[in-house]
Amino acid sequence: MSAEAADREAATSSRPCTPPQTSWFEFVLEEALLEQHLQKPSPDPPPVQLIVQFLEQASKPSVNEQNQVQPPPDNKRNRILKLLALKVAAHLKWDLDVLEKSLSVPVLNMLLNELLCISKVPPGTKHVDVDLSSLPPTTAMAILLYNRWAIRTIVQSSFPVKQVKPGPPQLNVMNQMQQEKELTENILKVLKEQAADSILVLEGALKLNKDLYVHTIRTLDLLAMEPGMVNGETESSTAGLKISAEEIQCQVCYDLGAIYFQQGSTNVAVHEKAKEKFFKTKELIAKNGSSSLHFTIDEERLAGYCQACEVLTSSSDDASQQATPYSQIHSCMKSGNYQDIVKIFLEDNLTLSLPEQFRQSVLRELFQKAQQGNDALDEVCFKVCVCNTVCDVLQGRTIDIQFCQLFLKPSKEKIDFLLEVCSGSINLENASEALKRKMAAFLKNLCLGMEDLQFVFMISSHELFIKLLKDDERKLLIDQMRKRSPRINLCTKPVTSFYDIPASASVNIGQLEHQLILSVDPWRIRQILIELHGMTSERQFWTISNKWEVPNVYGNVILGIKDSLTRDLVYILMAKGLHCCAIKDFIHAKQLFAACLELVTEFSPKLRQVMLNEMLLLDIYTHEAGAGASGERPPSDLISRVRGYLEMRVPDIPLRQVIAEECVAFLLNWCENEYLTMQVPLPLVQTNPYVKLGQLLAATCKELPGPKESRRTAKDLWEVVVQICSVSNQHKRGNDGRVSLIKHRESTLGIMYRSELLSFIKKLREPLVLTTILSLFVKLHNVREDIVNDIAAEHISIWPSSIPNLQSVDFEAVAVTVKELVSYALTINANNHFWLIIQADIYFATNQYSAALHYYLQAGAVCSDFFNKMVPPDVYTDQVIKRMIKCCSLLNCHTQVAILCQFLREVDYKTAFKALQEQNSHDAMDSYYEYIWDVTILEYLTYLHHKRGETDKRQIAIKAIGQTELNASNPEEVLQLAAQRRKKKFLQAMAKLYF
Repeated sequence: MSAEAADREAATSSRPCTPPQTSWFEFVLEEALLEQHLQKPSPDPPPVQLIVQFLEQASKPSVNEQNQVQPPPDNKRNRILKLLALKVAAHLKWDLDVLEKSLSVPVLNMLLNELLCISKVPPGTKHVDVDLSSLPPTTAMAILLYNRWAIRTIVQSSFPVKQVKPGPPQLNVMNQMQQEKELTENILKVLKEQAADSILVLEGALKLNKDLYVHTIRTLDLLAMEPGMVNGETESSTAGLKISAEEIQCQVCYDLGAIYFQQGSTNVAVHEKAKEKFFKTKELIAKNGSSSLHFTIDEERLAGYCQACEVLTSSSDDASQQATPYSQIHSCMKSGNYQDIVKIFLEDNLTLSLPEQFRQSVLRELFQKAQQGNDALDEVCFKVCVCNTVCDVLQGRTIDIQFCQLFLKPSKEKIDFLLEVCSGSINLENASEALKRKMAAFLKNLCLGMEDLQFVFMISSHELFIKLLKDDERKLLIDQMRKRSPRINLCTKPVTSFYDIPASASVNIGQLEHQLILSVDPWRIRQILIELHGMTSERQFWTISNKWEVPNVYGNVILGIKDSLTRDLVYILMAKGLHCCAIKDFIHAKQLFAACLELVTEFSPKLRQVMLNEMLLLDIYTHEAGAGASGERPPSDLISRVRGYLEMRVPDIPLRQVIAEECVAFLLNWCENEYLTMQVPLPLVQTNPYVKLGQLLAATCKELPGPKESRRTAKDLWEVVVQICSVSNQHKRGNDGRVSLIKHRESTLGIMYRSELLSFIKKLREPLVLTTILSLFVKLHNVREDIVNDIAAEHISIWPSSIPNLQSVDFEAVAVTVKELVSYALTINANNHFWLIIQADIYFATNQYSAALHYYLQAGAVCSDFFNKMVPPDVYTDQVIKRMIKCCSLLNCHTQVAILCQFLREVDYKTAFKALQEQNSHDAMDSYYEYIWDVTILEYLTYLHHKRGETDKRQIAIKAIGQTELNASNPEEVLQLAAQRRKKKFLQAMAKLYF
């Protein structure tokens, strides 16, 4: 063999060249670094860091005489360094857990490749083609180690990584980090491409039924000797550290289970393989014991994998799997059977088998589903939260904030369910005293935190409460409640020892007052008041509850009644009626108002008219919440009564502004525009601002289809709203003599305050009226000089295009009003595409591009049957498309930008080409090419990928161009159909992405 050939073979040989027999280099590195460091109990730096040092030194590029950078030379020095790195790894017994935690992917890749070389694995040979049973034990083990590391690295790369907070920027450090990141990505790409081969290698290793050996420091020293000095020991079955066949199977099964589990996210059937491997691992650990394993396995993680596999692979007819709560909950979540989840959680409150983290994760998932628009889940979320809270109480944990938020507004149903959960979560006969005290403290604190005595009474009179709290504790609780509300006597369920004491007059009064607070039966209220007035004449019983509120305009008249019993009765009946009306209990409200009307008719015409007005308002509420909600027109007598109220001219009658407001809104909602425009009396328009506003709105809506010159009322309405939104300026001289300008947000220049106007608009439901007032505010918003992005709206052209005194308008308040109005409008009709476009424009103007895209897409979806039909051109105008393009561009979704450029009447090639040149794109890139129908863009893509050397992507673009339906020779109808089909698919894909 020639010298050159010998040198080439030495350079490519898998066995390191012999180091110099005695040199300072070998002595310093081998003796000082290895023996001294590795023999110390806790060497510093740690042994694993020596691998990094050795391999970094060995991989440093060299510079020749012409100052050209050359690859690292294959000389004696570098071979010795690589051998030393392998010795350190051998000292660590090739424990992948230790090596992966401390070494980066590029370093560990280099180390294992050196192991393959020194183990005589032929370079360039695919591991899957090698028969492991025919190889020496150390060679087979080296292949196993490499392929185990490969799939472990793939699995680890799929986990989210917490970003390390960067320190002060240093250019050389940043460059080094970027190089390492790119190198890691390249290695991962290769490993993923070879993943199938690695899996086959490991599956083949499971069929080996023999022990293997891994290199030690001694075997590595033997390999480094002169070929003539090696006696063949490294080839035998006794060289190196012995790894039993059971240990190999255990570790390989675990690693295969992990990769199968990861692949199961895209292929559910693979979960069965993962389950098989994990359970095999469990069996081997149980058989051999975890202490006997050379390679340790995280048994907690293994248990989690097994549990997840049980849930993911369980079938409906598998009784044993369904017996576990995890499988049942998983099945219920998939099928939408949420009530059964509540039952499972309630049953688990006794056994406490479900971990706290799992309970919280189920609740979070339910909350997310509820926030996505599933209103039926609100009740389920509350019930699951209550089960979790009671479980936390019993285990001594703090109560979650979600429970406190859900219990801000308690109701009878919520209290009933809470008491049911508390009763079902504790077995009083077998429960410990500590458990009972925890539950008692929870119920007691719940009582102290409530203001409504009806709910307090429900808890304090419950059987569980009475059994858990002693007599003196309940008495102490009553005293605490008395101190908090001096006029209230709280009564609990009768206790024999306490009720043996004869009741005093004050106790009887307290009981009657309690009944008076809770009762909504007018005749029972009257009877209680008669009894109370018979016991004492010194009390004003209308003051015993701070929840009884009557408007001041009525209160002055009622409190002027001389007879104390009648005064109390009228006040309480009206207060309770107004409260029932506020909570939408219209049946009891009607009974209370009817009794009050019958009572005041006998002695006060003024109060009689007051009650008739309140009953009119109640009838409006009742109709709007009942038949009106389904679109049924109100009866003619109700419309007549509303008109009668607006035209009423009875002097000295106390009137609530809200009644006039509701009456005008009622007429607008039921399109009584003719009456408001032509028949309403002029004095009423001049004196009542709501009537004036209603008349202008009705007239404007009526004239909308008419010619432009007939829209005088639109200008009048514009001027009224502009005045309401104007600010009054005042000048004030400060202490330094300077004059400052003070702006008052709530202007008194208009016919009402802006907050009152907003409150009135939120009572409207008629789409045309809402569209009209919304377009007015949008136009007012667009008038300002510093506006960058206009908001589009229907009928916007009917309003004036300028304001004489622009500085007087509070444009900040106008912007807030527009946002509130469009949000309210979408609660009335979430499928109005014009309102959705307004909402999208608002998000666009405020730089919330993802939300803007959501609403632009939703607007197109609702008017095209989810893009199965063509989106009307008046919805997706060029302006809307351009804004969608800008949103995608600012979100770094550049391929989407290029596709949207085709939607314009004239394709914007400049923007499309510029977007396609961007390489840092956050969208699906080449998977979107099938949605491009413009051949020019596709040809540019082909050129671009060819220029970059991206062969795969270029082929995708070529395939897209080659579709026959895009042939320029096709008839126009075929080309339009092809474009329309791609538009549909692209918009549907975008909708799935942003909805």
